[in-house]
Amino acid sequence: MRMAISQKFPSVRKIGESIVAWFVIGFLNISAWLPFTWLQGLGRFFGGLMARFNSHSRFLVRCNLRAVYPQLSDAELTVLSKAVLQHNAQSITELGAMWLGSRQTLQGLIHNVHGEQYLQSAFAQGKGVLLLAPHLGNWELAGNYLAMNYPATFMYRPPNLRALAPLMRRSRERFGAQLAPTDLRGVRQVIKALKSAQVSGILPDQDAGENGVQVPFMGVPARTMTLASKLLQKTDAHCLFIMALRNQKGGFELHILPADRDALADKDPVRAATALNHGVAQCVQQAPEQYLWAYRRFRGAPGIYQK
Repeated sequence: MRMAISQKFPSVRKIGESIVAWFVIGFLNISAWLPFTWLQGLGRFFGGLMARFNSHSRFLVRCNLRAVYPQLSDAELTVLSKAVLQHNAQSITELGAMWLGSRQTLQGLIHNVHGEQYLQSAFAQGKGVLLLAPHLGNWELAGNYLAMNYPATFMYRPPNLRALAPLMRRSRERFGAQLAPTDLRGVRQVIKALKSAQVSGILPDQDAGENGVQVPFMGVPARTMTLASKLLQKTDAHCLFIMALRNQKGGFELHILPADRDALADKDPVRAATALNHGVAQCVQQAPEQYLWAYRRFRGAPGIYQK
C-alpha cells in the first residue's frame, strides 16, 4: 500500500499545516475588522453553496435531521438543511470577531440576556456554577460573555491545526478566564474552580466515544459524556444551560436556562446522561436551525450515515 506523501515526509505535512494556518490566521485578523453583518452574510453565502452542491456537510446535516425529525417531508428537510448549513457556516465566519473582537464589540453583539437571574442567584449563595453550552448558535460568544462578567475556568483542547493553538489560547484567556487541559489534571482544576465559586463551561453534546454511555438524544442513540454528572457529584455547584442565539437584527439573544441538577448529578450514569440529553434537546428545540448538525453526533448508531 502506498504511503501518503505527508506520511513519508512529515516536514511536508508541517509546511502544509503552516500554510493553511497562515491563511486562517490572516482571515481571522481581517474579518475581525469587518462589519459583523458582513461576516454573517458571508456565512449565509457559503452555507447556501454547501446546501446547493452535494457537499459532505450537507450529507451529514440531512442524515442527522432525517433521524431526529422523521416526520419532515423532503421539501421541509431541504429548507431546514439549508438554514442549518447557513448558521453553521456563520459560526465559522464569525470566529474572527469572537476570538479577536474587543470587549465593547462583543458586548454590543449581545442584544439581550435572558435568565441572568439564575446565574446571579447562584453567586449570591457563594456557589460555583457549571454552565452547559450545547453546539447551538455561537457558543464562543457564550463563553466570552461568561469570561467578561464572572471568574471563569474553561476546559481547553488545542485545535488539530497546531499552529492555531497560540491564537486560540490567547483569545480564550484575554478576558481573564483560566484554561484547564482536557485530562485528569484539568478535571481537578475545574473541580477546584467550582468549589471556589467560579463558573466553568463545558460543551455537553460532543460524541463521547468509548468513555461515554449510549442513551437517546432526540430519540436516537448517542454516545454521551459523563463528565458533567461527575463534576456535579464532586461539588455543590449549581448547573445551568447557556446559549447565544442569532436574532434577526444581526446580533444575539443570550439565554441562561435552569437545569435539573438532581437528575444530572444522578450516580447512575445512564440516568444522568439521559437527563443531560433531555436538557440539550430542550435547548435545540428553541432554534433547531442553529444547531451544529454537520457532524456525526450519532456515530455509535448503526445505519444513520449510510449513503
